Amino acid sequence: MLRRLSSKPFAVVRQATLALIKEVEESSAGSRLVLTGPSGCGKSMLLKQAVEYCAQKEWLTLYIPKAARLVDSTTPYTYDLRSRTYLQPKASSQALKRFLVANSTLLQNLTTSQDVVLEKAMIPAGTPLPKFIQVGLDEQSSSPAILDALFHKIGTQTDYPVLLAIDDFQALYCTSRYRDPHFNSIRPYHLSLPRLLMEYASGKRTLARGTVVGAITDSDPSWRPPLELRTALGIPHGQPVSPYAKRSETVRQYTKGLKPFAVPSQLSLDEAASIFEHWKSGGAFDSPVSDELFLAKYSESSGNPREFVWKGLLSNFDPR
Repeated sequence: MLRRLSSKPFAVVRQATLALIKEVEESSAGSRLVLTGPSGCGKSMLLKQAVEYCAQKEWLTLYIPKAARLVDSTTPYTYDLRSRTYLQPKASSQALKRFLVANSTLLQNLTTSQDVVLEKAMIPAGTPLPKFIQVGLDEQSSSPAILDALFHKIGTQTDYPVLLAIDDFQALYCTSRYRDPHFNSIRPYHLSLPRLLMEYASGKRTLARGTVVGAITDSDPSWRPPLELRTALGIPHGQPVSPYAKRSETVRQYTKGLKPFAVPSQLSLDEAASIFEHWKSGGAFDSPVSDELFLAKYSESSGNPREFVWKGLLSNFDPR
């Protein structure tokens, strides 16, 4: 039934999209949103839409598409006596590169506001931010310090608003897969990059202009939202929770001030029809289609965005 898919990626602007953008635009220094909702409701897509909108409106944006990669022990780490945290040079370097590529034009207008002392060099105040970031890219061992100083700069400047967007947000609050020399699990707040993100998410550090937006992913059993985060955001636990269940006070502190943004579990009929009509007008169907087919697929999926596309429309896809 489906001859081909859309030749270009596309997304539907939902009422939830407009509501989220309004929340972001009206954000204050204490604003930290977390997108919640059932699996497949479109939290990740909504987050991407917010990132794209802010980028078009000349916001400084840092988008972390998969926070689980910061705690799953896939990048090197080393203990730093001075900060008493485990530094993540490669992960920090990747974040710097992503930030530089996404904001290269705006960064030309910003400079460092204070001297930054590194292990092998001192970067003077007034250094253009692109040049400052490049130091961390050229010397990976200095990237955690460069990233920390960069966050301090963009967090205190008021020339441009800042959006810090984090998908897989709940992974930052789960026990990491990193191990210390005694083979004990390292808590995420003892890792340099997760700790930095958690400090902004919890309000321990603030953005003078801008906001933090995270999105919960509950489809990965390896990184389920922990009890402390579920309680803070009002996410259903799925099973009875004992009042004697162990809770981490440190983790709870990092959940303070988080505001849930509930994403609707269903597409409206108009939103679902927009997807259907886009494929129809683009010639994706190789045979005539009717309103009955659309309504049948909408009903089968209960309007859930992922189910509507993958188990509704794409279930009829014939690769031949």
